[in-house]
Amino acid sequence: MPGSATNGTTAGRTGGSRSTTGSRSRRNFAGSRPVMDDVARLAGVSKQTVSRVLNDNPAVRAETREAVLEAMRTLGYRPSRSARSLASGRTRMLGVISFDAARYGPASTLTAINTAAQEAGYLVSSIALDTADRDTVVQAVDRLSAEGADGIIAIAPQRPVATALAQARPDTPLVMLDNGLGDGTPVVSSDFRAGARLATEHLLGLGHPTVRHIAGPSGWTSADRRAASWRETLTDVGAPVHDPLVGDWSADSGYELGRRLAADPDVTAVFVSNDQMALGLLRALHEAGRRVPDDVSVVGYDDIPEAAHLLPPLTTIRTDFSSIGTRSLRLLVAQLDDPGDTGGSLEKEPVIPVELIIRDSTGPAR
Repeated sequence: MPGSATNGTTAGRTGGSRSTTGSRSRRNFAGSRPVMDDVARLAGVSKQTVSRVLNDNPAVRAETREAVLEAMRTLGYRPSRSARSLASGRTRMLGVISFDAARYGPASTLTAINTAAQEAGYLVSSIALDTADRDTVVQAVDRLSAEGADGIIAIAPQRPVATALAQARPDTPLVMLDNGLGDGTPVVSSDFRAGARLATEHLLGLGHPTVRHIAGPSGWTSADRRAASWRETLTDVGAPVHDPLVGDWSADSGYELGRRLAADPDVTAVFVSNDQMALGLLRALHEAGRRVPDDVSVVGYDDIPEAAHLLPPLTTIRTDFSSIGTRSLRLLVAQLDDPGDTGGSLEKEPVIPVELIIRDSTGPAR
């Protein structure tokens, strides 16, 4: 057992000479897992010093730090998460609350959060919710708090989520995606308005007299801001503005709404609030004999991996979900490292830029 040979002798020693400290320690701990006390004895320091090294305390001298690290290497010591928690007061676990997690955007963001968390030495516990009512959100916050989450990232695409979080305000540090609480809580968001403007201006620039819109569901921040920016862009140039058709993000809804647009011969350009609905629109146009882009030009949103392989390849707005996830994780860790400064030196409300990706689904108006 570790620490059983405290008198400096070693059981089973075959030679006549005295063993070195390092080799004696390796034999003592063979077949068992070394603990922090073992590292402290081998390095000739206190257990508290080992704890400071584990938590990168700058007060530890370089030579002392190297002695502790060398002892860890010699013993094959791997600090347990519970040991780190006791030493630092942190669990090194972060919570994520997400909605509609099966969709490409939320799923990609969650993947980026997990990757960034792993690189920063954290685990992630995520809860995917189907509804945005207050009780459901409060239960999610309570569960993550009970699990000891050091902080929470809320992917909050619907306005009621922000309202519920404001009422269930967790005591732990919080970062919001898409919606803010209006109290200085860090917010990370894609530039929805810029994306819709780029899409609409691209179609107008091709000579289309106006642009029709298939919007996402009302109450979703991304859908509402894209629709508002689409409308403003048309109004600014004096183009006719038709009421948007409202879908539910699915290809099925894009197809059903697309059948209505395909039946209107005046429709020559459509901006769709996400690529899945655009996929349904493309099918509806094909079935109606409306060629893309010869008869109707189509722009989607998000740039899903399949967008480049559709027939025709889809012009779309690329959202950098990786940057959204990574930035939100960094903002949360900055709060944990400096509780008095929400977000540290990082922007508290960063807006992630978007990009227009032009492919074959758009062309000049006939």
